[in-house]
Amino acid sequence: MRRLSFADLLALGSLGIRTRRLRAALSALGIALGIATVVVVTGIPASSQQALLDELTALGTNLLRVQPAPRQDDPVLLPESSVAMVRRIGPVTTAAAVANTHARVRRNDLLDPGHSSDLTVLATTPGLLDVVNGHVRSGEFLPRPDFPSVVLGHVAASRLGIRDVGEHPAVFVGEHWFTVVGVLGPMPLAPDVERSVLVGWEAARTQLGFDGHPTVVYVKAREEAIEDVRAVLPATLHGEVPGLVQVSRPSDALAAKRATENSYSALFLGLAGVALLVGGVGVANTMVISVLERRSEIGLRRALGATRGHIRAQFLTEAVLLSGLGGLAGTALGALGVAGYATWHRWPLVLPLPVLAAGVLAAFAVGAAAGLYPSIRAARLTPTQALSV
Repeated sequence: MRRLSFADLLALGSLGIRTRRLRAALSALGIALGIATVVVVTGIPASSQQALLDELTALGTNLLRVQPAPRQDDPVLLPESSVAMVRRIGPVTTAAAVANTHARVRRNDLLDPGHSSDLTVLATTPGLLDVVNGHVRSGEFLPRPDFPSVVLGHVAASRLGIRDVGEHPAVFVGEHWFTVVGVLGPMPLAPDVERSVLVGWEAARTQLGFDGHPTVVYVKAREEAIEDVRAVLPATLHGEVPGLVQVSRPSDALAAKRATENSYSALFLGLAGVALLVGGVGVANTMVISVLERRSEIGLRRALGATRGHIRAQFLTEAVLLSGLGGLAGTALGALGVAGYATWHRWPLVLPLPVLAAGVLAAFAVGAAAGLYPSIRAARLTPTQALSV
């Protein structure tokens, strides 16, 4: 028995598709709609979910705040190397510290030294904005920590009457002039920083007599380990009496984010499965009708020496090709739909590659299943049965 080559098998399998293009297109459309539904009902919720997760992350789901416990007659001093100590904790991604210098800030040196603007002068380590999701609205953030310069929080800038740093204004901090090099935007995660004047760590030491002990340490860690990091922070920063160090609890947004990540739309997947099943039934129906219409072709090929295996392979290949083309078209259509919808809503585009690959493979599998019975039925026809019609 002569075996069909792969090229011959493809040529025979595509014969029905090439000669009956409209019917093939309508049959493939069912599979295409099913696969497009699979892509859309997974891609759109995934894009929406990612947009929500990004919003929740911006609320500080992985942020912790460490400070001495309140209501102490003699509050503990956090180590000068607190930031370095915290960064050695495995799941910690970044950390920064601020410290109250207890200095007063005035718009100029002519004001009464006892004048209070209700603003705090904080020494800060580099990287603070990365930890608290802050941004500079005007200027830059302390390019030289040892230089007498300050960055104003959003509220502090408003109270001091400084909107931007175009003319390089200065403020009087303690007994020294400091150049204003930046103004921060709103910082919902650190409202105390909004009402503060930030000074470089080394400049605070040399100009303001700062002792180097931080009062608040901000810590970012991997979300899945945030509770473990929170548990070890007190002992890390004050091993003698960990209870004297207070660590904020994880944000409520973290619980919401985890609930969002764990939720999955089974209803949408069920609808996609139904659509795919309907497409498969359409392909099977098309192939059965094709066998009935092409009995004379089958009989002629059998009379010329084609075996049952040849006939079975031809019709099975045709069904797989038909579904595969529909699957590829449906995947492209679904991806375009998700991209358009995500762009319209200004969401990040998320197209799960496993879903795309599974959609195409599912189309081939449905085609194989749908073409199995028609191919077996065609192969069972004897030459006399097929040519007697």
